[in-house]
Amino acid sequence: MPLWFEDFAVMGADEALVSPGRTVTEADVVSFAATTGDYNPMHTDAVAAAEGRFGERVAHGALGLSWCLGLSSRTGAFEGSALALLGIENWEFRAPLRFGDTVHTRARVTGARMTGRGDAGVVRVRYDLVTQDGVVAQTGLMSYLVRTRP
Repeated sequence: MPLWFEDFAVMGADEALVSPGRTVTEADVVSFAATTGDYNPMHTDAVAAAEGRFGERVAHGALGLSWCLGLSSRTGAFEGSALALLGIENWEFRAPLRFGDTVHTRARVTGARMTGRGDAGVVRVRYDLVTQDGVVAQTGLMSYLVRTRP
């Protein structure tokens, strides 16, 4: 069931939308590398990555950011109500995403304001991409244009 602008506007700071989880797989990373053309050895070369900072291959940071959007949509909150992604701000990559990690998103509304037209509002959401161990691997703000209730 979608949430409308009015629903987001009244969410408390302690309320969060939590997504289902998904596990980071080699297929995810290989597909992302093929789609983006980013074949950096830390993602695609097991031998080179073993000698690197993390001691193994890790997922692309941008893949984790993309999962925040996809996992968020799995909550159903934005389905049918979101009109546009307006921006991404202050995104931080805090910890690597390792093959086999299971991640989920925790989303908290940090602000909501009506647009001048009055048929939609801008909703700012703080996302945390969290591993199975409770580590916040990525965090940042996204702003959406969201419809008002029909």
